[in-house]
Amino acid sequence: MIDTLLISNVISWIAIAVLGVLVFALSRQIGVLHERIKPVGALSLGKAIQVGDAAPIFHENSLTGGMIRVGGRDTTGKSTLLFFMSSTCPVCKALMPVLKSLGSQESSWLKLVFASDGHEAEHMGIIKEHDLRDYPYLLSSEVGMAFQISKLPYAVLINSEGAVTAHGLINNREHIESLFEAFNAAALKGQETGDNHVEQMAG
Repeated sequence: MIDTLLISNVISWIAIAVLGVLVFALSRQIGVLHERIKPVGALSLGKAIQVGDAAPIFHENSLTGGMIRVGGRDTTGKSTLLFFMSSTCPVCKALMPVLKSLGSQESSWLKLVFASDGHEAEHMGIIKEHDLRDYPYLLSSEVGMAFQISKLPYAVLINSEGAVTAHGLINNREHIESLFEAFNAAALKGQETGDNHVEQMAG
């Protein structure tokens, strides 16, 4: 009987140890998921920005040097892809090569701008690790609050006139390209509207 009780206690302790390992593993996974949806700055309770809205205007220092303007009419005639990220977001980091590739391919009409908040040292490490020195990099919680960013990674596409033309969560290259497609569709629609207006005036 003593042997039976001893065996029972051993099995119980083994079960407790296994459960402890499982709880620890689940806690780590929850932490990873939490980082993936970490908000940029505190969220205000205002209305989220919509396609067609004028983008908030900011003049900010870039961690990669100089000043960068977000929103408003762009004097170079380029649109802006504002990519919101976190220094602890694994998906954000995995997208860096894709963003740089698209930023280079579409540079004739597009400016790629990174935005986040947190500790400067962490972001300087990301800039060095992913070689982002050629891209503006904003460190400002106010920008995230103004655009109502609640989940990451997130991108906002702003046209050269300063209007939001597309935005959404970004997890892969296809998501980014879908923003470009929405941008092109909006531009085509605007062109057709303008042509119709000219025809009506001529008539």
